[in-house]
Amino acid sequence: MKNKKQLSYMDTVHRDGTVWNLILMVILLMFPVVVGVIFQAVPDWEGVGKGLLATAPMYWAVGVVEVITFIPMLGAGGSYLSFVTGNISNLKLPCAINALENAKVDAKSEEGEIISTIAIAVSSIVTTIIIILGVILIVPLTPIFESDLLKPAFDQILPALFGALGVALISKNWKIAVAPVILMLVLFIFVPAFNSSTVGIMVPVGVVFTIAFSRFLYKKGII
Repeated sequence: MKNKKQLSYMDTVHRDGTVWNLILMVILLMFPVVVGVIFQAVPDWEGVGKGLLATAPMYWAVGVVEVITFIPMLGAGGSYLSFVTGNISNLKLPCAINALENAKVDAKSEEGEIISTIAIAVSSIVTTIIIILGVILIVPLTPIFESDLLKPAFDQILPALFGALGVALISKNWKIAVAPVILMLVLFIFVPAFNSSTVGIMVPVGVVFTIAFSRFLYKKGII
């Protein structure tokens, strides 16, 4: 009975997740169509083709890798919601991991599925509220945000977030964490082409490398 209930829940998650992802895809694609109709503007299809040829393969590869790497960490429900709302590596993934760590459950369990989905949903709601407040208050608060007193704090928000998560996770699996940490440090220090704009690409690359390195350690009997 329990397995039947869990299967029913997962079927619902996959059904609703698929429907809402398809709806969002249509909405996103309709925006440029509506803008083109309103302003009676036709895209330069040759330019669009050249742009897609240069950028689309990279995003296709990243998209495939992200699906493989993020779903085991986020769960099915959390993954559907994350891919709809975006900012997975910067916001959704840290929120989900932190919630799962505090609850001491696995993302692949039924409890983990629910907790991960709730954490990502709350993160999405909070982010939306903050964006709305930011749009409303951006003019009066701009002098404060750009002040020299607060600038160092804003520059360290993401490092502080991932640093706190890193300490918790690395301390539990330091043998696995050593190699990917060294790899990323070497790449970002000695290869100038890698910068903050490439973080979204390097996260799945680092995950794949970590999985391969973990398998190597397992085969050698180290972990």
